[in-house]
Amino acid sequence: MKNSFYKTALLGSALAIGALTGCKKGGSSEATSVSGPDVWARKFITLTAAFPDATGTAGNGGTMAFAITPEQAINPNFEVNVFTGGYGLRSQRTARVQGSVNGNFLYNIQYTGTDGGIFNKYKVEGGKNFVDTREEVDTEPILGEAPRWVVAAEGIGIGVYASATVQASAAGAGADFIDVKSTAKIAILSLDDPKITRQTEFTIPFTAEQTKAGYQIGRIDVPVLNKAKTKIFIGCNLTRTDVTKKSTVNTNGTQIWSNGTRELGTATLVVDYPSLTNPKLIYVDPTISKTNNHSYRTMTQYVGTDGYVYQATATSGSQILRISSTTNEYDNSYNFDLKAALNSSSNVSISSWRYIKDGIGIVLYTVSGTTGGYLALVDLNAKTATKLTTDNETDIGFSGRSANTNTGVTAITGAFGQFQNVAIFGDNIYVPMTPNGTDGNLYVINYKTKQITKGAKLKNQSGSFYLGAY
Repeated sequence: MKNSFYKTALLGSALAIGALTGCKKGGSSEATSVSGPDVWARKFITLTAAFPDATGTAGNGGTMAFAITPEQAINPNFEVNVFTGGYGLRSQRTARVQGSVNGNFLYNIQYTGTDGGIFNKYKVEGGKNFVDTREEVDTEPILGEAPRWVVAAEGIGIGVYASATVQASAAGAGADFIDVKSTAKIAILSLDDPKITRQTEFTIPFTAEQTKAGYQIGRIDVPVLNKAKTKIFIGCNLTRTDVTKKSTVNTNGTQIWSNGTRELGTATLVVDYPSLTNPKLIYVDPTISKTNNHSYRTMTQYVGTDGYVYQATATSGSQILRISSTTNEYDNSYNFDLKAALNSSSNVSISSWRYIKDGIGIVLYTVSGTTGGYLALVDLNAKTATKLTTDNETDIGFSGRSANTNTGVTAITGAFGQFQNVAIFGDNIYVPMTPNGTDGNLYVINYKTKQITKGAKLKNQSGSFYLGAY
């Protein structure tokens, strides 16, 4: 396993490139000395939204941001149009935005394109005013141009990348499977003084029996640092090749393999922190869950008040699992199932969620066979859920749909499929709810009283939606 320190911030040539890129919609682009950790009281709730790319693909063209006060957030007469009055965050495609604890900083690693992999930090000043601190860091040599990353603990960003390579008897179609190797890369990023402080690359530690049986991990995501700050837990996309079948090739001529029957449970990659050594795979009991936990663009692992790590099998599962704070293994005695908690006769899928405090969380979910997107407060200790009612909750623009060429049905990108973050301030939770292409509102939920208030109006546009609050 290779392991090294990496403390070099992006140098002048790349800084010059960064200064020329991105969309500045009225916000300041001047450097600022106001950086460091978030030590100020919260002033704003920042809303982010995605718009279409040049080909018209919904939510794929970039990200806008606009900051409002908590008083404006809960006012149903206050109107926000981030698309006409917001600030463009630098990213060729939809940015994966992260925020500091009090909402005074936004962080982003640009996703794909010439500057894919470049970290940016913004000071939130209200409205369309965001100050780019110009503390840029190039993560691309480690994580590639489309990094998976999150704020894993306050002031600590962690980026991850995984790939799997099959060893076969020959190239092309008709080959026999021999073995498979999965590789992981991890980079630790200081957010207060932006730089990469440590990086590592290693072979993911399956057993020889598991790899020859076709088990592999081609994507990892949503790393979280435990309460003791001794372990990093990383969600995994665990798959299995059917080793009894020969390879085929796709339309691009790439060798591909059939999927095999999975017997291993939900998997998490664990490494020591800060050394990034001793990689280990842990698995939940497969009778509890075999659904992956690597998510998409939303954080799905949180450290609870009790020190356990609570982990959703998002974005297709209905369960929240937990990892013990003492053993750092799955607690197989625990299984929260949102479907059961809602007493739903249909399958439900957790699109996004956030742990609040004392076992309470907010969940955004969809229902199989039903259009729309829904909210629920969950009590992870009592294993109960309370559905919250919102306007337009049955709109297909939340859940989306796949195309069907046989019937001529076109695809619709669902806003919940791209959703990224829920904001918390005091006892209140802030959730922007806009179906694809439709106006909506910012909903403010008091997690103690379960009261939900329809707050600020959110103006939308075609192929667009709000996807985060910070």
